[in-house]
Amino acid sequence: MSVTVLGISGFYHDSAAALVRDGEIIAAAQEERFTRKKHDPRFPENAINYCLGEAYLDPSDLDAVVFYDNPVASYDRALKSILSTAPASEEQWQKAGMSFLGIKLFVTRYVHRALQTEVPVLFTRHHLSHAASAFYPSPFEHAAILTVDGVGEWATTSIARGDGEKIDVLKEIHYPHSLGLLYSAFTYFCGFRVNSGEYKLMGLAPYGSPRYADRVRQLIQVKEDGSYRLDMNYFGFLDSDVMTNERFHALFDGAPREPESAITRREMDIAASIQLVTEEVFLGLARHAREITGLDKLCLSGGVALNCVANGILLREKIFDEIWIQPAAGDAGGALGAALSASHEHFGVSRPQPGANTDSQHGSYLGPEFSSAEVRAFLERHDYPYHAIEDATERNRRIASALADGKVVGFLSGRMEFGPRSLGGRSILGDPRLTETQTVMNLKIKYRESFRPFAPSVLGREMHGVFRH
Repeated sequence: MSVTVLGISGFYHDSAAALVRDGEIIAAAQEERFTRKKHDPRFPENAINYCLGEAYLDPSDLDAVVFYDNPVASYDRALKSILSTAPASEEQWQKAGMSFLGIKLFVTRYVHRALQTEVPVLFTRHHLSHAASAFYPSPFEHAAILTVDGVGEWATTSIARGDGEKIDVLKEIHYPHSLGLLYSAFTYFCGFRVNSGEYKLMGLAPYGSPRYADRVRQLIQVKEDGSYRLDMNYFGFLDSDVMTNERFHALFDGAPREPESAITRREMDIAASIQLVTEEVFLGLARHAREITGLDKLCLSGGVALNCVANGILLREKIFDEIWIQPAAGDAGGALGAALSASHEHFGVSRPQPGANTDSQHGSYLGPEFSSAEVRAFLERHDYPYHAIEDATERNRRIASALADGKVVGFLSGRMEFGPRSLGGRSILGDPRLTETQTVMNLKIKYRESFRPFAPSVLGREMHGVFRH
């Protein structure tokens, strides 16, 4: 009998939906792709409708809807943390309490009202959702799983072992000690928005020198087994709605940078320093995961796994023979992990047999696609000028010629990517040989900071001639 499960994430940031049938990923998309609201946290109604439409399903056809974390456990953590710092945390409770009491404790009711059906609603654990999103689609029958993020219910870092359809969590580090929140504290301090600006901090790091690294290390005590503890005397997120406090500011030479103000050498050097320390801690956790699992393959998930610089260093260190990283490693991927976890561990669906060097995430091309006829109809409906080129070779030649002339090309092909990375399905293309390309694309097209990097794309046979380790 076929089993169809819808996973959802939401009510915090990066809401998403994912549909899994008999262990196969059918569709997955983030709500922001439909609403055009970056990191949209709202109930993923548009993403759900897309997933159901992609599979030609009515909500009543679902065997279950699975929420990506446990709201009761999250409420337990929030309440205990706020009580432990009362009365200083009163303002924080006024903000956080509304979320947990107003929405998260009533997810079942919210789902039933939105889908207009009494489909069973299940709940999993946040870090289990992350782990499942990385392990089940991977090509590995057995693997260590490392999940590192800000915070789930209580867990902030976890090491698990995946075997076939089963995932066993072996070790956890609990809130408030969090590598993700440490990185977010510096995101805030450098004037970027928490839960969305961390990749800006990573992009800023290469412009600086890690001269603050020893000061960053004062904030985090790392043990021999790779586990760690934060010195909470420097942080504000336990008893206030800001990440850092005056002691933190004094350690790093003054007040936080005001958002949108000029970026100084201090911010560049701080970014380089927290990036270096994050890499050190990340490598220590990976070494311990190898040690306690005894496995030579690793799956990565959680928001910190979006730190592609740290991932590259981990790969080059060869702690594991093979690594598979969930493309939607943040909370959006939790929707997929929730659906996969319920499919395999709750409903007992057999996991599709992994193949050598292949995975079941279909390159993360899991979102909507549009035929040439649909694109043409849209353009004509709005009276937009267009020129159709039917021959693929001629189309590619025209694109290459435009890029060589210094023009920027918007590129749409096939299904939309699931996750924050552009993978060629929905991309902005520019010639990297031209020094002005980065600035033009950042300032005139994406309206963002000029230092922000773009991902390189190159033919496989040219890779070693272009990139140097």
